[in-house]
Amino acid sequence: MTKKILPSLVGATVILATVGAVHAQKPATIPRIGILRAGSPPDATLNLFLQGLRELGYTDGQNVQIEIRYAEGKPARSAELAMELVGLKVDALFTSGTRTILNLKQATKSIPIVMVSTSDPVGTHMVVSLAQPGGNITGMSLLASDLWPKRLELLKEIFPKLSRAAMFWNKSNAGMSLEAKATLAVAGKLGVSLQDRGIRDTSEIEAVLEALSKDRPDAFLALMDLSLRSHEKRILDFLAKNRLPAIFESKAMVEAGGLISYGPNYADVYRRAAVQMDKILKGAKPADIPVEQPTKFEMVINLKTAQRFGLTIPPGVLARADKVIR
Repeated sequence: MTKKILPSLVGATVILATVGAVHAQKPATIPRIGILRAGSPPDATLNLFLQGLRELGYTDGQNVQIEIRYAEGKPARSAELAMELVGLKVDALFTSGTRTILNLKQATKSIPIVMVSTSDPVGTHMVVSLAQPGGNITGMSLLASDLWPKRLELLKEIFPKLSRAAMFWNKSNAGMSLEAKATLAVAGKLGVSLQDRGIRDTSEIEAVLEALSKDRPDAFLALMDLSLRSHEKRILDFLAKNRLPAIFESKAMVEAGGLISYGPNYADVYRRAAVQMDKILKGAKPADIPVEQPTKFEMVINLKTAQRFGLTIPPGVLARADKVIR
């Protein structure tokens, strides 16, 4: 009787061992991050976020899967891609810029979203408050509505005789409306007449530049969102041809030939956004993660551009610059 039972036990042991091995070899589900971008590659700021994830131990294709979609400056395409990413049932979403953030917010109320908002996320109704976001969105706010008035003040410090400036911005961007309003509010106090050169579509850029070449201001405020950034070469070429001093938010525009920039340190901002994404992937809820603000700022001056334009930058301003391109 024992001899008949033993083979059955041995067979059962082999089957259980085989099943256990199959389960042991089955790969664990890795989290998926959906990323929506308003522009087109190459994408320097997105690379900063991805680098932040790598520093936290995430490797695409190994312990995380990353799905990236580019709207290529087309607003309608951005809304479509937001729905596409949500349809993939990703575990979390990342984006930057007012339009794409609002596209994702409209597409899902449940999937966590980490944002880098150039605008006021409370004023644009992305979150209830910075301390308690309240929904499925958290991230970083770049304080744009506070910083553009400061940039105009900086231009006035550099060029005390500044009396007329042009403000170039995207009127179809709800966040930029807040920035433009805040800048207009401070212009009169500084004794600066601010020309509103906002556009609703990038097809209007040439008409605006032609108007500026005829009615030349003393300076140019470039409120560049991701849609306008796709035309940065044309804008920089115009500024160079007309020797028109301009101030930007991003140092990348100054490194490409613009005069001056003042704004958050983007490397720090996007790394901190990666930390927030890490918290979410580990189970934290966006509603419990406060929206953060920049703590590091930098001023970059292109002295080569200043010399080419025949402009003098006060020594005191140069001394405060974090980087001077000579």
